[in-house]
Amino acid sequence: MYMPWPLPDENWFADTSDQPEPDCEDLRIEALVAQRLSIDWTTRRQQITVSVQNRVVILAGMVSDAKARQLAAELAYDVPGVFDICNTVRLSGTRRSHW
Repeated sequence: MYMPWPLPDENWFADTSDQPEPDCEDLRIEALVAQRLSIDWTTRRQQITVSVQNRVVILAGMVSDAKARQLAAELAYDVPGVFDICNTVRLSGTRRSHW
């Protein structure tokens, strides 16, 4: 998983030896998506993490507005080889209502 910005609750020293190794295509897609997000003016300063599993891009983190969330998914989907997008990016300042 490529994380251009560490999240406060991430444990950088956790043992990850039990997780499977990603294949080369997933790593290529992950790098290209992260590069596109860091170049675009709308998404470059947002806290978005990118991971890829079986050509499915998983976006997570926090953004300042809905436009940045939508654009992140569009930029990721434009990368050659992407099969699908799972956009779990949340808007900062909004809370989920508890039913």
